[in-house]
Amino acid sequence: MADAADPGLVPVDLSAPRRIHVVGVGGPGMSACAVLLAEDGHTVSGSDWRETDALGRVRSAGVAVSVGHDGGLVDGADYVLASTAVPDDNPEVVAARNLNVPVLRRIDLLPAVGERHTFVSIAGTHGKTTTAALATVALRAAGWDPSFLIGAPVASLDAAAGIRSGELLVLEADESDGTFLVGPRVAALVTNVEADHLEHWGSMDALEAGFSEFLAGTDGPRVVCADDPVASRLGAEFAATTYGTHDDATYRIDSPQFEGVRVRFDLCDPTGGRTPVDLPMPGVHNARNAAGALALSASLGADLARAAAALRDFRGVDRRFEVLGTAAGVTVVDDYAHLPTEVGAALAAGRDGGWERVVAVFQPHRYSRTERHWHEFGEAFGDADVLVLCELYAAGEEPRPGVSGELLLEAVAGTGRTAPLVWQPTLDDVVGYLIGELRSGDLLLTIGAGDVTTVGPRVLAALGERER
Repeated sequence: MADAADPGLVPVDLSAPRRIHVVGVGGPGMSACAVLLAEDGHTVSGSDWRETDALGRVRSAGVAVSVGHDGGLVDGADYVLASTAVPDDNPEVVAARNLNVPVLRRIDLLPAVGERHTFVSIAGTHGKTTTAALATVALRAAGWDPSFLIGAPVASLDAAAGIRSGELLVLEADESDGTFLVGPRVAALVTNVEADHLEHWGSMDALEAGFSEFLAGTDGPRVVCADDPVASRLGAEFAATTYGTHDDATYRIDSPQFEGVRVRFDLCDPTGGRTPVDLPMPGVHNARNAAGALALSASLGADLARAAAALRDFRGVDRRFEVLGTAAGVTVVDDYAHLPTEVGAALAAGRDGGWERVVAVFQPHRYSRTERHWHEFGEAFGDADVLVLCELYAAGEEPRPGVSGELLLEAVAGTGRTAPLVWQPTLDDVVGYLIGELRSGDLLLTIGAGDVTTVGPRVLAALGERER
């Protein structure tokens, strides 16, 4: 396991304007870092291998973006920042090392950012992106003006990252490589703790110890989800504030009501007060995300009523139950879920929304993750009236013997499922099947962290042609 407790492996000084080049700038994490650095006064350039919508957002922040990789792009750079997905033989990484320009990973950058901003760190196996976005919006409405660094674009913030006037920086704190341990943290939140990224941590015990260290190293409020057994147990060691549906939660979700893509509930606080929350996102998991964001905001001293009122107009996060559109009476939604618990939550939200059928497409993500969790997916798809499975998205990993998307087909079939279960190996196959299967009143939910996100727009276009 990498030494997660030793961030800042490469010294970084951002006390004066620097020239920084970002390799893989189209990725969610690197694009957010590039925007944050540009808004903090540094001269930032970036590159990626193909044109994407994300590059347009980065350019709008003043980052000079190139499509394609060229070692000459690092000339004059003080630092080169590269995603962990960028290989060591990338020409820009090679050129930087030949020029003795420090090559940074995100774990190297964050301590330098922390010298200029105090972190409000939001961590957890899933839900942290949405919770961080909701917390930023809530704190802004309550009169705070935090900077933010989040792993996906947030419509209500018009960005995934930004520098604002406040001292605080809301950070989506990533446990995958140990960067969530970077400080200083004035507050911390843990949404849940499940077995993931064990290729970094080595074991579940080590992962739990990392989260314990995360809470222990926080100089201020600690907030955990009462509904998650591991987060709740770890939080109890530090007398953490809790939130959720559990009867003993410090901030308790009461009387949740689901309608389409909204959830409404009362948030009961430790003073006995009840604050109405109206969130334009579906599902009890998003009610928890909102409750966590509000509990954190209140723990920092924000006015709870003002913070909650701001969530009424929250406009969502990319790929988090993102409504792509409607055509021929079919609503198409895309979701980033890629672990069994996340998939189940997304489908439950779809089931609560009142559609006649939930038609789900799932693309497994990574050989390592599929090998570890395939058997757990068997029970995750119970809320899908029609389930379409396809081949996994490798995300740059090398194939592993016996590991493929068909393992999930085996797991689901083994549950005795009687509702339609369909194998369509390629995304072209998936689109062709859906065009013939979908009907008015359906919800099409495309799920996964890979390029399954391209299915929804293709289906919408085809259904649109059907309407003409």
